[in-house]
Amino acid sequence: MKGDNFKIVSLYSFFPFQENLIFDLKNKLLDIENENYLSGLLIFASEGINGTICAKKNVIDIVINLLNKYTENRNLNIKVTFSKKKIFKKLKIKIKKEIVTMGIPKINPSQDKGTYIDSASWNKLIKNQNTIVIDTRNHYEVSIGTFQNSINPNTRNFSEFPKWVDDHLDAHLENKNSTNIAMFCTGGIRCEKATSLLKKKGYKNIYHLQGGILQYLDDIPEEKNLFEGECFVFDKRVALDHELEKGSYSICHACGMPVSIQDQKRKEYREGIQCHFCINQFSDNDRKRFEERQKQIERSKVEKNKIH
Repeated sequence: MKGDNFKIVSLYSFFPFQENLIFDLKNKLLDIENENYLSGLLIFASEGINGTICAKKNVIDIVINLLNKYTENRNLNIKVTFSKKKIFKKLKIKIKKEIVTMGIPKINPSQDKGTYIDSASWNKLIKNQNTIVIDTRNHYEVSIGTFQNSINPNTRNFSEFPKWVDDHLDAHLENKNSTNIAMFCTGGIRCEKATSLLKKKGYKNIYHLQGGILQYLDDIPEEKNLFEGECFVFDKRVALDHELEKGSYSICHACGMPVSIQDQKRKEYREGIQCHFCINQFSDNDRKRFEERQKQIERSKVEKNKIH
């Protein structure tokens, strides 16, 4: 794995980020992109920084040093994986109101959050009969892999999570004051913000998996691993297996849903055009557009092969 060409770093940190420094950092990163093969997606907001970057190791080192300077060496919750190919086309930097959108004002994980649980202690916590485990990710992420016996809120995006908490969480709690609430997500950012929300609402005994599923898979050997399936990631790899290598899923380019090898064998599946998830979602004109796009992709592949 270490011999792979590209180093991929997922990171986030909640801290008060001043607007003038946000724009300054953005410009410096775009300068680095112009001179190197730096790609990824970074989100900046007044509450902190979130994202994934992909580049050669020496470029990643430059970027991390720069981020450390702008965040005053705060914990960036870094998770590292490797790939033989670039996993993003280019570098995108977005400036938003939140680094992960929940839509609830006055939630501040840098000031108040749940208790971090490291990978080694996570198994013991979630096996405890007095613990409920909540997957804070989106329904399509949960569908391809999750922890045993975890609750799926079935949300389409993270901003739906607070409503699920209001409508359903109490029904899962035997005792609001003594039941442990353990939450997890891909890299730790969503479950960290979720713990801040629950604390604001008066819930107790709130825990979250430090570093998320990615850190857990890196830390815990296969024979002790309680995560079942693959872990969805928001890049070209689609999902990672237990070895943090590219898994078996691909993306339907019509609707964006992850599709398994079995899904691709279904009669509804047409590469780049439709899958069983979106068979009734699009018009005939949309399908024609998707077909044309797929033809262009295939032509481009043929041309590349001729060059090589």
